[in-house]
Amino acid sequence: MRIIKRNGSEEVFDIKKIVAAITKADCASEKRELTQEEIIDIADYVEYKCNKLGRAVSVEEIQDMVEDQIMAKGAFELAKTYVRYRYTRSLARKANTTDNQILTLIECNNEEVKQ
Repeated sequence: MRIIKRNGSEEVFDIKKIVAAITKADCASEKRELTQEEIIDIADYVEYKCNKLGRAVSVEEIQDMVEDQIMAKGAFELAKTYVRYRYTRSLARKANTTDNQILTLIECNNEEVKQ
């Protein structure tokens, strides 16, 4: 099974990345809400759902599935921490994109400006 990364490239699905992301979010929340077995159950379920779709799945779709499963386990504080982390990372990605656009203007590498 393959996933579609944010930059559009495809990569092989890696369940370990889901387990790591949920574990990090759980450790960052005020109290541990899920056992390692529950985290692995969530990752297994997400992998099953992705396989069932029969197509490459985007990173955002996978993250939405993870979020839904965290809430299905009743770990609402963890879900909030996970959503907050996703939002923070999204802002950081946008900031990096803006920085790159500004640099191309400064360095006269922007094709629109050249024309």
